[in-house]
Amino acid sequence: MLQVIVNVNDMDWEPAEGYPKGTLWKVLRDDNGRKTVILKLAPGFKMEPHTHTCMEQHYILEGSYEIDGQTFGVGTYQLIPPDFTHGPFYSKDGAVLLVVWDPIPKHETETDLEIPY
Repeated sequence: MLQVIVNVNDMDWEPAEGYPKGTLWKVLRDDNGRKTVILKLAPGFKMEPHTHTCMEQHYILEGSYEIDGQTFGVGTYQLIPPDFTHGPFYSKDGAVLLVVWDPIPKHETETDLEIPY
């Protein structure tokens, strides 16, 4: 693996593949199933429940989104294990978040993801 250093201020927003129209991203890392993006949700963003085969992490930088009627705002961190159904997502006013997808070897279990503190 190589070290990656990027300045997101030097990057343009691009349409986010696989997301509803109007969703944009800046791809920071895209390497062998591992991906890190700054994701920009447009006002009125909606996404149905879904799963991934990898671990997904969210950190909200601006704005907020809702999951099942509960609102999460700036500073919220979410760790979503593989094969876990998450959503639906809704953002009334839009949001910007850091999203990280990383594959996990099949031998690891949910208990391996627990934070040891």
